[in-house]
Amino acid sequence: MPRLDFDSVLFLCVANSARSQMAEGLAREVFGDAVRVQSAGSSPSTVNPFAVAAMAEVGVDLTTHTSKSAQTIDPEGVDLVITLCAEEVCPVFLSTAPRMHWPLQDPDRKGEDLTDEERLHHFRVTRDQIRGRLDVLMALRDVPDGPDPLEFHASIRVPDLPAAARFYTWLLGVTPKAWTHRFVTFVSEPLRTNFVILVDDGKELHQDTLYHLGVDVGTKAAVVSAHERADAAGWPIHKPARTTWRGTPLHELWLKDPGGNLIEIYARLTEEELAEMPEDKEPWLIGPA
Repeated sequence: MPRLDFDSVLFLCVANSARSQMAEGLAREVFGDAVRVQSAGSSPSTVNPFAVAAMAEVGVDLTTHTSKSAQTIDPEGVDLVITLCAEEVCPVFLSTAPRMHWPLQDPDRKGEDLTDEERLHHFRVTRDQIRGRLDVLMALRDVPDGPDPLEFHASIRVPDLPAAARFYTWLLGVTPKAWTHRFVTFVSEPLRTNFVILVDDGKELHQDTLYHLGVDVGTKAAVVSAHERADAAGWPIHKPARTTWRGTPLHELWLKDPGGNLIEIYARLTEEELAEMPEDKEPWLIGPA
């Protein structure tokens, strides 16, 4: 599983005067002492006063910052490189560290005739864009191990079910596996996707049957492992790992994502497991005690 594990980050732009300087200041706020933060440029100049002003508005002091050359940075001390240039040629930094590119227009807008307030507005916008990206980067750092997905299930609502069925048959290159007057189900083995379209007729949908996101993990043991990992990671468990027999028999675990969306982690039963189906078809708990 690809991971974003890093203890140091370097922000690069051309002059190291605005975008990379704001990114450095904001990253120190976001990561604290957990990550070493640096910034540099290919043609360093001076820290832009509008960057200083925009950052002061959010309590970040850039007055002690100076522009630095990328050549002064030790590549061995960098785990992640983030370039922020858009219309310019990004600095070259010889390092084996992973590289991300966040193309952001130079907020100084040197070629435009702007008032100071108009120019400061562009710095505020860039500042807030960088902060939003850093918040996501922080959330992706040191993500704990999760399940190993084999197939993805997704559902969407559509106003015209026949028209949508025709469109997605064309798009996915596969005839629907099944349909009723309210839903159409596609199964694409090449895409490892189970995709359902549901008519948006205003009637209530049962989220724990069709209208949800899901991941097939292959086996009962993998579902139980996913329960243990979700519990250790602190994700909300909506329904514990169990074996259900009604409808499509599955081993399943229901989680809720941070926005409250239901997520099903599931595995289909083997023939031997199906043979154990009880007469009452009541679910069996299979997760950790």
